[in-house]
Amino acid sequence: MTRPPLPPDLFDELCPSTLLPFRFGDKWAALVLRCLEGGPRRFSELRVPLHRVTPKVLTQSLRRLERDGLVVRTVHADPKRGVEYALSPLGRSMLEPLAVACAWAAEHWDELLDAREQYTAP
Repeated sequence: MTRPPLPPDLFDELCPSTLLPFRFGDKWAALVLRCLEGGPRRFSELRVPLHRVTPKVLTQSLRRLERDGLVVRTVHADPKRGVEYALSPLGRSMLEPLAVACAWAAEHWDELLDAREQYTAP
């Protein structure tokens, strides 16, 4: 099954998830989960929208998600297919609370930015 490629601008630099005062796993976990929402992806596919993440950090994030049972890593016998990452049923169950958290952050965007600006102001 062929899936459309992930768009490089899937996550705007001003993505509300960067303002969440709480995390789903590590800093990048929520974005990885969103990338896998449409089905399994190879590492190179994930790198397109997650271009701000170094390969090392992306690997660490994927390993943590796998360890926590949210992502399944499949090594294919066919070298062309290589390794794919997919959401487990547990990982898929995180999509709804993640969407709610992102909607909350978008709704409170200005307040969150103001709070951070006040905190860092001299």
